Amino acid sequence: MVENRENVLKEKSYSFALRVVKVYKHLIYENNEYVLSKQLLRAGTSIGANIAEANQAQSRPDFISKLGIALKENVETEYWLNLLRDSQFLTESQVASLLTDCLEIKAILIAAIKTTKAAGAR
Repeated sequence: MVENRENVLKEKSYSFALRVVKVYKHLIYENNEYVLSKQLLRAGTSIGANIAEANQAQSRPDFISKLGIALKENVETEYWLNLLRDSQFLTESQVASLLTDCLEIKAILIAAIKTTKAAGAR
């Protein structure tokens, strides 16, 4: 069950990172926005990178730690998306789908962390 969740996380976070890269390019080329977009790029692509690292974890605590970092980056990405929307660098429609994906990845991360912790407590 956890292995299947890991594959879904890996695929969804990678696709999400590609979308974040496209939004970053849009922001710098169309809006000349370099500061907030860089923050979004860093956090949004870090989610998948930490999930990839978690898949190579040396122990259960290491795995949980890496997923925890991915979760923190996810929450930060959500923040930057909201800020870019509210500061009118991105429209509601541009952000809506990204936020939906971000929240879906967040829910899977939380479930994976809880499942892994519960499996270790047995």
